Amino acid sequence: MEFLKANLDLGLIGVLGFMSFLTITFTVERYLYFARVDLGSFARAEDLEISLTRYLTVIASVGANAPYVGLLGTVLGILITFNDIGRGGVIETSVIMVGLALALKATAFGLLVAIPSIVFYNALLRRVDVLKARWGQRACA
Repeated sequence: MEFLKANLDLGLIGVLGFMSFLTITFTVERYLYFARVDLGSFARAEDLEISLTRYLTVIASVGANAPYVGLLGTVLGILITFNDIGRGGVIETSVIMVGLALALKATAFGLLVAIPSIVFYNALLRRVDVLKARWGQRACA
């Protein structure tokens, strides 16, 4: 329990930081790719779709799972708080509130990662739709 108590914040911030890194990296890569993609080089709509949606699953997965990582950190923080109270034998409101407040920051961090990830995913998905529509117009012309 002491190991968990000592390393919970570091581990949680590390995982969520890595998730943020993936989101930022793949978002920037996709925007750069969309800026230079040659729609005329695709003969089939399926090939275009595969090329345009590469890495979007990673961004969506980060957005969907970051809140759960934060929630796991909150649950573990509450578990640590209750364990400390149980071992100490004294129930003080200030100890409980500080422990719970520190535990809830994990959920906040998870949301701070998830919300931008979903925004980026939706923006990229919109760009994919626009590029596919432009490709369709070229194919008809």
